[in-house]
Amino acid sequence: MEEHAVTPEERLDELRSLKHAARRGPDPKATERQHARGKLTAHERVELLLDKGSFTEVEALRRHRASGFGLEDRRYPSDGVVTGWGTVHGRTVFVYAHDFRVFGGALGEAHAAKIHKLMDLAAASGAPLVSLNDGAGARIQEGVTALAGYGGIFRRNTRNSGVIPQISVMLGPCAGGAAYSPALTDFVFMVRATAQMFITGPDVVQAVTGESVSMDGLGGADVHAAVSGVAQFAYDDEESCLEEVRYLLSLLPANNRELPPAQAASDPADRRNDALLDLVPADPNKAYDMRAVIEEIVDDGDFFEVHAAWATNILCALARLDGHVVGIVANQPASLAGVLDIHASEKAARFVSTCDAFNIPLVSLVDVPGFLPGVDQEHGGIIRHGAKLLYAYCNATVPRVSLVVRKAYGGAYIVMDSRSIGTDVALAWPSNEIAVMGAEGAANVIFRREITEAADPDAVRRRRIDEYRTELMHPYYAAERGLVDDVIDPRETRQVLIRSLAMLRTKHADLPSRKHGNAPA
Repeated sequence: MEEHAVTPEERLDELRSLKHAARRGPDPKATERQHARGKLTAHERVELLLDKGSFTEVEALRRHRASGFGLEDRRYPSDGVVTGWGTVHGRTVFVYAHDFRVFGGALGEAHAAKIHKLMDLAAASGAPLVSLNDGAGARIQEGVTALAGYGGIFRRNTRNSGVIPQISVMLGPCAGGAAYSPALTDFVFMVRATAQMFITGPDVVQAVTGESVSMDGLGGADVHAAVSGVAQFAYDDEESCLEEVRYLLSLLPANNRELPPAQAASDPADRRNDALLDLVPADPNKAYDMRAVIEEIVDDGDFFEVHAAWATNILCALARLDGHVVGIVANQPASLAGVLDIHASEKAARFVSTCDAFNIPLVSLVDVPGFLPGVDQEHGGIIRHGAKLLYAYCNATVPRVSLVVRKAYGGAYIVMDSRSIGTDVALAWPSNEIAVMGAEGAANVIFRREITEAADPDAVRRRRIDEYRTELMHPYYAAERGLVDDVIDPRETRQVLIRSLAMLRTKHADLPSRKHGNAPA
């Protein structure tokens, strides 16, 4: 009997069937369960992230080769991770997405190999990498092979750091090794209620410490966005989260050899900022919201705040000035009077380093009374944590412009990108007070004996305070000594910043030849 020759159409039918099976998953009910939890499938997430119809999947048919513990009977196409590339706003982006329907998204040898290949492609192509994380950690049935797979991811995260933007999106429970890769990336997004990150889960915590805590209470989105600082962004649903990832990508260059994408600005470069005269109180002790100042200065009042809920005494944001992306670091007088503390220093240092890595100019808006005093701060290492911000600014080679909005006292003035640590253009408003400390504190130190021995200590103190303020804290003291390049009309802030950054656009600066610096721990 003559054998039936397989036709090309039959081969194509077989291919379509295999690819459909990979997308469908091992069990239709698994998809239903995913949706019932308020979660999308891996392919649905990829399609939301990327421009419509732009996704090219690779290794959709890969299966694991492991055996034992029933694995040989559970060889599903794609092996629990969807990998490929597409475009976001027309620019190439690489993406991998854990498929929770297959082994709970757990990582095995084949699963890891797919991710390794994609990370290598992203690095070779010089394009951003986005991971959509919804995985249960290492695949226990594959033992140490699975752990080695994580090692390969961590090594590539580190090698790609500062070379291509790496963004992690947390969409489900991620424990152990699954939490470390996001921690090595540039930005972490989380979805409330469905996403958690922790090294050891609630059961282990209770068994070891006796503490009872829920998964969200231990490692939910709001915990990591407001308490630990592990996540920069938290959202209520996957759709809004992924839309914001798309927006962030529109502000970042493809790699460290390119500038961020510029666009034509509808907001006039010479627009005056009359509102600034009323937004910032003249009294240095009165609070105000620095966000209103940023909104008034940047294009169309639009800025993308990073770590909005953590270390709220300092603001970090990406925005545009005359269509060009800038990173803004600003003290926030509405929170802790805008002092620098451990968390604020860490937050700003990380942001400054990220902007420097990806050629994003820095604008620093300064209104800082100093570092937060206290035993907890000193014992917590404010010296080394504050040094992180100092190191980040001193190490940055991107264009840097600083503006003293109101006050800048002591070491905090130096740390907030002062002229002495290398800012390219140092500006101030006429309301500025730059000094070692406030007039009250300075007078109490310098004239302590005179005040104590005076017949009317309060009168002497007031006179000496006024004298110190007049002699050393007038708005032009720093300008007279070349530590401020210009004292500007607040209403011209936007146009002066834009002109300064335009002049610096061709800046070139080289760091000393070295393997790498040794940043404060």
